[in-house]
Parts: sequence; structure tokens; C-alpha cells
Amino acid sequence: MAMSLDVSGERGSQHREWAAAAALSLTELRTGVTAPSQVYVLAVLLLPSAWCQSGDHRQPGLVVEAKNFTYPAGSRAVLPCHSARMVWTRDRLRDRQRVVHWDLVRTAPDYSVERILDMSPGEGPQRHLQRVYNAYNKGRVSVPPTAFSDGNFSLLIHNVSSMDRGVYTCNLHHHYCQVRQSIKIQLNVTKSARKEKRFWDGERTVFVVLQGSSVALPCVNRRPLWRDGLQEDQQQVAHWDFQAPGVRQDRADRLVDLYASGEKREYEPLFTRGKMSLEDDAFTAGDFSLSIADLTPDDKGLYSCHLHHHYCGVYERRTFRLTVGPPSGAPLLLPRSSPQPPESLTTSSPNPRGHVMQQLGYILATFFLLALMIVTIVVVTRRRRKRENDYELRRYDRGYELRGGEVSLTSTELKTCNQEPLNSDYKNNLMKARDMSKGCNMDLEEKMWL
Repeated sequence: MAMSLDVSGERGSQHREWAAAAALSLTELRTGVTAPSQVYVLAVLLLPSAWCQSGDHRQPGLVVEAKNFTYPAGSRAVLPCHSARMVWTRDRLRDRQRVVHWDLVRTAPDYSVERILDMSPGEGPQRHLQRVYNAYNKGRVSVPPTAFSDGNFSLLIHNVSSMDRGVYTCNLHHHYCQVRQSIKIQLNVTKSARKEKRFWDGERTVFVVLQGSSVALPCVNRRPLWRDGLQEDQQQVAHWDFQAPGVRQDRADRLVDLYASGEKREYEPLFTRGKMSLEDDAFTAGDFSLSIADLTPDDKGLYSCHLHHHYCGVYERRTFRLTVGPPSGAPLLLPRSSPQPPESLTTSSPNPRGHVMQQLGYILATFFLLALMIVTIVVVTRRRRKRENDYELRRYDRGYELRGGEVSLTSTELKTCNQEPLNSDYKNNLMKARDMSKGCNMDLEEKMWL
């Protein structure tokens, strides 16, 4: 029998512990032997469960930004490196930004979502205070008070009833690190002790528990992120590396290391004071930009800004390819900007000489296109006028010849029609003229249509 499990974000000993728990569950499923509910409580408290994590976790060394810069020799360059996730407030707010809460989703008789309880570390007398939302559950459901110390956030339910049936969700939120993790467990209630069991249905773990007994729904995460006693300032570090042209990444030279505790390590002779510098409030403003003064051709190469937040699991790398051009009259200086996410992956500083040549090329191209359009219009207009003149001339000659032939024909016909017969019987001259003109006009019209 195969068991499909989804695990993300677990490392080291947690993998081994979870594997042991999975092996134990698989053995019980094969043998058909299940432990009593009291044994379940002890076993679940000692064994972590599989996690399905949601959120944005970057792989170590993932390049999140790449830019190209070109500066004239002798100027001052600023390679920007900002990250809001690396800001450290130094006021232990992280203890009040971690929270665990359990929710219950019921589908029968009606669909409903209920918040069971939540808990945060806190400080002072309110430390590890649990807030139970339903009066019926007070004293009946709870989370171990040492949850934020040992990473065990399992939900204990005493005197299980049919009202407890549903899908439970364990949610862990870390607002400072912007991390969220959750796991779902389905709880079914039975009245027969022989039907008690737990199994994996392909989506979540299913617990079938005897009515009136106790059960612990497992939710264990032993990552340092969720536990107390960690020195956050010792787990935040930013460092810059330099690769000369032709040098591989694994042979890059370290320039400087900067820790949130205030410690700073500079590696000479590459990182020399007065030439390279970082901001003093880097971890307060999230600005780890590197300033390089009095640029020389030897400064060209690939610079990498590495940001590591081991506490929150942040591993980011930003690369900047620096090119040093010929010196100019006015050194280029980039002002310090506020931390903002990059809008483009590639950019370059303007070169005054190249900018002028580019504008001149645009102007010449515009004039060339305009002249070409004018010449084309003139040629087309002349050809059209010449074609119209030739057509009118041919039309005039043809009409003249046609009209001349018709006139001569008409005259001949008229002469023929004007011949009066000798024996005329018309009563008067008007009737005679009308009949003669009618016949001639009909003949003329026939010739005209032909």
C-alpha cells in the first residue's frame, strides 16, 4: 500500500522525525492494529506531521534582479540593492507577530467555518495566552503552552462528541517574515472501538476517534522560525562580491560583510575606505547599496549583492554589471533612492556622447523620409497630368472626325429629302413641310444612333 505525502520547507532532523512517523502510520495500516486514544495523544505530541506550505520562499542564491550600468571614468557609481524584508526594527516585534490558530470547517448539516482558538507568544503576564472563541470548548480544547518553544502546536480535544466532526486546519502566520504555513486534518467520530483508526485519503490525514475519548490533532513545526530563544540580529547578513571579467562565480572576491548586530568586515585591498562604502543605516532602511568613488577601468566587472535572512528564510542575490567608459566633463552621480521593487531587469546609465549621436541620427532620418515623400508626390502628380492631357487630345481628334462625317452625311440626306415630287397633292405648304421633315428626321436619328 503506497502513501502519498506532500512536504515542503522541512529540513534536517525534521525530515527524519517525519519519516519515522510516516513509517509508524504505514505499519499500523498494514497490520490493522491501532493504539488506544490515550496512546495517540502521546505519540502525536512527539511526532511532527507533514506540512503543506504556502508563501513565497526563494531558493538560496536566487537572482531577483540584474542590471547593467555604464559610468564615465572618474565619476561616482551607486549600485542599488534594496530589500524591505531585511529591515530589522530591534524592538522584538517578531514575538507579537507570530500566531497560531485552529479553524473547523463543517459540511453537515450546513456549511460553516468556526475559529476554535488562537495563540501568540506575547510577553509578560499575557505570554502564551490562548483565546478560545466558543464557551463550550473552554477547558475542553487547548494547545500546549510550550508550543512556541518546542514547535508543537497540536490541538488536544477531550470528550470528543459528534459536534467535533469536520476538517480542522492548523495555521501558522509570521507577519514579520511574511510566511504562512497550514495543514488540514479530518476528524470523524464513531461509537465502535473497533472502527478507530487513522489513514491518508490522498489529500489529508483522517482520524476516526471513539466518541467520549480524547485525541490530539498533530501540528508540529520545529523550524527555528517558530521557536523562541533565537538571536535574530545574528542571522541577518549582507555581503558584496566582485567578479573581474573572465572570473567564474565560485572564484569571486569578497568585498564586505555586514551584520544586523552592527559588525562589519571589510576585505582589502579591493574594499578600500574612501573608495567603496555602504550606508550606516542599512538594516534600518533596507538599503544595502554599494558606492564606488573615482571609477577606473579596473573597477569594471560583475558585482553581486547577497542578502541572507536565516531567521525568515530569505536568500536573494542581485547582480550588477559595471562598465567604465571614457572620462567626461561632468561626473555622473546617482542619488540615493527609497527602497522600491525593481520595475525592469536591465538598465544603463546615459552616455552624453552616445545620446547626442542618437538624436542626430533621428533628425537625419526624419529629413530623409520627408524629402523622399515630397519627390514621390511631385513625380506622381506630373505623370497624372501628362496622362490627362494625352487623353483630352485623343478625344478631341476623334470627335472632330466623327462630327465631320455626320455633317456631310446629313447634308446629302437632306438634299435627298428636299427633292419634291412633281405630282404633289398637298393642300397647303405647311402640311407638305411637316411630312417631309418627319421622314428626314427619322432617318437622321437612325444614323446618329448607329
